[in-house]
Amino acid sequence: MREEVQKVLDQIRPSLQADGGDVELVDVDEKTGIVKVKLQGACQGCPMSQMTLQDGIGRALKSKVEGFKEIESV
Repeated sequence: MREEVQKVLDQIRPSLQADGGDVELVDVDEKTGIVKVKLQGACQGCPMSQMTLQDGIGRALKSKVEGFKEIESV
């Protein structure tokens, strides 16, 4: 599951980097389906970061990674 999550993040990364941000994979708990990431750069303090996290990254993971349940920012 971790490799699948990393692939999806690698696909999303160019969009985040275009706005001065990035995302780092911190942990994947395969039992609970929880993925923990750290937003970096411009994404860290951005007021839209929760929307990016849930609607952007979370939605992509849900559609492409079997067993994914939730994304959390750490």
